[in-house]
Amino acid sequence: MKVLILSCNTGQGHNSAALAVYENLCSHNVTCEFMDALLFAGKRTSHAVSKTYINVASKTPHIFGLAYRAGGFISNTKTKSPVYFANCRYAKQMYHYITENHYDIVITSHLFPAQTLTYIKKKYKLDILTVAIATDYTSIPFWEETNLDYYVIGHPDLIPEFRKKGIPEKKLLPLGIPVSGSFLTKVPKSEARKLTGLPLDSFVVLIMSGSMGFGHLAPLIRSFLKQTEEKATIVVMGGNNEELKSSLREKFAAKPQVRVLDFTDQVSLYMDSADLLYTKPGGLTSTEALVKNIPFIHTAPIPGCETKNARFFASHGMSYASKSVKEQVSYGTLLFKNESARAAMLQAQQENSFPNAAEDIYQLICKYDRREL
Repeated sequence: MKVLILSCNTGQGHNSAALAVYENLCSHNVTCEFMDALLFAGKRTSHAVSKTYINVASKTPHIFGLAYRAGGFISNTKTKSPVYFANCRYAKQMYHYITENHYDIVITSHLFPAQTLTYIKKKYKLDILTVAIATDYTSIPFWEETNLDYYVIGHPDLIPEFRKKGIPEKKLLPLGIPVSGSFLTKVPKSEARKLTGLPLDSFVVLIMSGSMGFGHLAPLIRSFLKQTEEKATIVVMGGNNEELKSSLREKFAAKPQVRVLDFTDQVSLYMDSADLLYTKPGGLTSTEALVKNIPFIHTAPIPGCETKNARFFASHGMSYASKSVKEQVSYGTLLFKNESARAAMLQAQQENSFPNAAEDIYQLICKYDRREL
């Protein structure tokens, strides 16, 4: 059994889900490779698409939202979109790579290679197992243009939405969104705080702005400190956004209880240290928090799938969500003061969590390898 795992560099979430599967397969000694699918179109194309996505999403999120809504408007099962045809342009290169390297299975955590694989299977009659992983709690525009063998989705309650978009229910597998194995083990809070250097006797609030450092966080921090009489310790993960980190460090230089971190690969450990989390509603970060079973509040989303993610989590009692800083602080102080509110949220998370998604995907491909599918 030989597996190719494809993603795209449009936000870290897709890569994280793909790498979680890669990590799990490697632990089972499966021969596999992880790749950026857009490299089949060339390094310049991959870089340009990634840079454009990051710039639009972080600097002009309203434009991103308009593009998402436009995609939803034109998305249908009868005609193919320009996005589909753009991803067909590198189909030949991908097809030859798959066949020349004798891959039996291709798994993708991104729409773009799923569209390419759809074209390849139709044009070249490629007879291998193809599995898509949806990394948001909604069916994003253009999934219905794809025709892979299986679609791993985040929750059983999403089945009607995907089915309505034209994907047969028999292909939908509500296994959850895969997360790295580091999120499956929980370090005791006291030990985690010793390792992160956080005070043992403080209420620790972790604020995550995404790998690219989205968001305007100063008003949230200032207001939360005021409402909690500065009794909390606030840890900000600023990602790679140097401007954001410098600004926050300058504004809160006189507040030792506010700590602004550089990019870190110790997210799991910081989650274990925290009593409360604020995060943008990316599909992967939300799933990591869900698996970690930590009370959290979704901050203002990038319009589009993140809006749907926040709505889904809030409707299932797994988080609170608001675009308003005032409401975000109100929710935070409620969870700060009210143990029963925290307990209710943690219970809802436990009832809706699927932490073994990566392992379940491994079991799926094992069935294929034994020809049980």
